Amino acid sequence: MLLYPNLYLKNVREITQEILKKNNIKGIILDVDNTLIDYYRNMPEGTKKWCMQMQEQGIKFCIASNSNNKEKIQNVAKELNIPYVFFAKKPLKIGLIKARNLMGLQNNETAVVGDQIFTDILGANRCKMFSILVEPIEEKDMLITIIKRPIENIIKNKYMNNTKKERTKNVYK
Repeated sequence: MLLYPNLYLKNVREITQEILKKNNIKGIILDVDNTLIDYYRNMPEGTKKWCMQMQEQGIKFCIASNSNNKEKIQNVAKELNIPYVFFAKKPLKIGLIKARNLMGLQNNETAVVGDQIFTDILGANRCKMFSILVEPIEEKDMLITIIKRPIENIIKNKYMNNTKKERTKNVYK
């Protein structure tokens, strides 16, 4: 289903080299708002270190944010030392393809990480990229996102129930 992620984690720092290797992922496209920074533009402790360690292991990164605030996105990209695409227009493919091209990768080698189903996950799945949904850093959100969150929570719960059933079914095979 286009609205289900390939993987659901608590935060970006839970993405490991093993997960990426298992799925043939060589690069990660990161969302910014509530994925890398909170509403007040604070980056959670350990995020920069995680990014640097992944880069040392050969993982490429690029930011793709729907924000049209270039300065905000540029500052996060500069702090992490990675390229960026702002006003990416997710779930449209254009911004994600541009970010993928900046990393020099193919769709099947690229993961997209974000906190929103209707932008990050839908966009990644439409591009046939590996989609990773993470929990929002905090509850404070922009108005448009606040409106979408209850619907996304229904989809997340359905996804969680389906994956739980699949795990149970596989255990008894």
